[in-house]
Amino acid sequence: MQRITLGDVSIDSIVERSGPWRTPEAMFPAFEPQSGRRHLQQLGPAHYDAGSNRLCIAYRTFVVRAPGRTMLIDTCTGEDKGYGPPLDFPKAPWLEGFRALGLRFEDIDYVFSTHLHIDHCGWNTRLAGGRWVPTFPRAKYVFYRQEYEFWQAATARGDDPPGQVWKMNCEPVVAAGQAELVDADWSLDDMVTLTPTPGHTPFHCCVNIASRGQRAAVIGDLVHHALQCREPDWSTVFCADPVEATRSRRAFLGRAAAEGTWLLPVHFPAPAAGRVRAEGERFRWESA
Repeated sequence: MQRITLGDVSIDSIVERSGPWRTPEAMFPAFEPQSGRRHLQQLGPAHYDAGSNRLCIAYRTFVVRAPGRTMLIDTCTGEDKGYGPPLDFPKAPWLEGFRALGLRFEDIDYVFSTHLHIDHCGWNTRLAGGRWVPTFPRAKYVFYRQEYEFWQAATARGDDPPGQVWKMNCEPVVAAGQAELVDADWSLDDMVTLTPTPGHTPFHCCVNIASRGQRAAVIGDLVHHALQCREPDWSTVFCADPVEATRSRRAFLGRAAAEGTWLLPVHFPAPAAGRVRAEGERFRWESA
């Protein structure tokens, strides 16, 4: 991803994995072949591998650097978690990307998660001496309280893999005293705020970044693929509430189009950053 600069803030990303992934039919239950193929052809090979009929999907972490602080948003799948295919990614690409930005674990001041699915909080912790510990020893980990408590309750019910993910990636952070559970009206300052965007998970949120009149938002899984800009009603098989996910997506994309906000989707291939333009009931993704 090309670096994005907003006033006093710079935004980079670390890619854990990128390339053809799932077929559109497997990803979107509402996929309609005629219109879907037309949209995918217009989006081009960066977003769709026609030869294999697979959507191109990335897994990435955003790195936000502002005066006096360095922040990570969504930390991919992580290392040593024991996940099976297709999420058994090698750890080297993420670590190499992190180091290529001149970062050390102790340089991170804040870690945010748009939600607590397996591929958004994995590098929150690492294995040390046979137990999970926070990867970033100085960081404050900011969890949207309702999202955290939802997965905590799922663990208590014995749900799996959500329980396993929470135990590995979230509970050790709280035990170490590095977690901050916040509500929807929370703000770090006038630069970083949250917007609830429920549907993909019951308490998914987007992380807003503002500086000197410019805006960006890390949108997690509000939009998985640029196809959803053309078809905002197409939620994925991974969405807990597809109807609510659609409402959140339409509302957020509408505001972003009106305000000229830079959007930073976790799963878009490079260059990842872009804006949307409203076209009636649809939106057009315009890469940076």
